[in-house]
Amino acid sequence: MTVGVLVMAHGTPATPEEIEPFYTRIRRGRPPTAEQLADLRRRYEAIGGTSPLAARTEAQVAGLAARLEGEAPGRYLVRYGAKHTEPAIERAAAEVAAAGADGAVGLVLAPHRSSLGTEEYLTRAAGVFAEAGIPFFAVHQWYDEPGFADLLAGRVRSALASMGAQRPMVVFTAHSLPVRAAGTYPDQLEASAAAIARSAGLGDGWRVAWQSAGRTPEPWLGPDVLQVLGELRPEGHDAVVVCPVGFVSDHLEVLYDLDVEARRVAERAGLTFGRTSSLNDDPGLTAILARVVREAAGDVASAAPVPDRDGRG
Repeated sequence: MTVGVLVMAHGTPATPEEIEPFYTRIRRGRPPTAEQLADLRRRYEAIGGTSPLAARTEAQVAGLAARLEGEAPGRYLVRYGAKHTEPAIERAAAEVAAAGADGAVGLVLAPHRSSLGTEEYLTRAAGVFAEAGIPFFAVHQWYDEPGFADLLAGRVRSALASMGAQRPMVVFTAHSLPVRAAGTYPDQLEASAAAIARSAGLGDGWRVAWQSAGRTPEPWLGPDVLQVLGELRPEGHDAVVVCPVGFVSDHLEVLYDLDVEARRVAERAGLTFGRTSSLNDDPGLTAILARVVREAAGDVASAAPVPDRDGRG
């Protein structure tokens, strides 16, 4: 059978002119205020005008497609769909269905499951495949896949080795969510961080913090990474390495929220600042994602109709 693979990610504005409509989509149709828009434009300008996320995601999808094709020529049909930009998730899913896939796997380029993150992507895709009558298997999370913790642990060790600090602290971060929608997301993050810390041999020299919370009056998951950075020097730490375990690509929340804003806060607090390099299209990540897809494809195959002897189903 031919298995469609719908790889999904957040999306990003391709040009400065697209920032405003992109921001409006993120806010579910509510245009940003002039102040909010100016602040977002300033952040993009600080990292070069636009985010590299589109190129990074394209490379990840291409790497996964090449890996799957090498392992099973002709079996997998890989397409990319974005949550907030084109090609939209629904359009990409429809392409998979129109291409004649016998079943489909949905994979989000985010390792942890969350109701306002991965589940929104997968629900949108599932609706298209259900209408087309195509069996669909949703990969809800993959942070606990063998090799993922070790892959990031290697980056943690490299970042620590480059600093030469006496008492560093490693802070694992992910995108904050409103507390009302947290679900199992914080538990998964804690488990993910603990596994990386064990693999890296950190002992108790690590903690979890949250970043990039939305600007709404409701409570968001905390503590915020900027707050944690302010607490480390009084505790006796002279350096910090931030590992954004919730993200797999360089983008605004990494290149600005961490490399600019968090670095500034850390250095003002007297800390040497370091960050683990993003996974991007690392072959190690590609291998993990390919294994996840292969495992899910087995579930899709078991759910597909069994053909009659004449092959018509």
